[in-house]
Amino acid sequence: MTDRPMNGDDVRAALGELTAVLGPAAGAGGARWDAPAGPLEWSCRETAAHIAHDLLAYAGQLAARPEDRYLPLDLTVRPEAGPAEVLTVVTACAHLLATALDAAPPELRAYHHGPCDPAGFAAMGVTETLVHTHDITLGLGLEWRPPARLAAAALARLFPDAPGGDPAEVLLWCTGRGELDGRPRRSSWSWRAAVG
Repeated sequence: MTDRPMNGDDVRAALGELTAVLGPAAGAGGARWDAPAGPLEWSCRETAAHIAHDLLAYAGQLAARPEDRYLPLDLTVRPEAGPAEVLTVVTACAHLLATALDAAPPELRAYHHGPCDPAGFAAMGVTETLVHTHDITLGLGLEWRPPARLAAAALARLFPDAPGGDPAEVLLWCTGRGELDGRPRRSSWSWRAAVG
């Protein structure tokens, strides 16, 4: 892993992971997207829509640069949209975030429970994509793990006090998705995206 700040390329890489594993399962037949997504109460489809929502929200924050609040907007994915269409929405929102990150100077600050830099928004977008892709693959019965490079970069930016170990397993533990080396599953957690 490099020491460079996370950026739009990392969001695109996380999206590539998501589409590679979920794209084939989004076609007709087979996978039940109405099944719960791993440990979540949301369905697999709802979880994919949630990824899109968060990626769009982060892009909006970077574009508008509010200092003290989240923009009063929500993404609505129409109920009749099938899994493939929902993944297209995720793709669009990921590219919007990546483009906003590409255009953002490193000194830019926008609100996420305090002033957050572009690298923080990139890390949050990557984390949302990776952990919820994991949730969806559990719900669909697919084998998949977050890639070590992206997980390690997200941990370094958002969870500086994370324990050592396999980055994918540590990221899943930090976000309440399993036990880690005798440490119990977290029932609550938060990341440190704000700077200063």
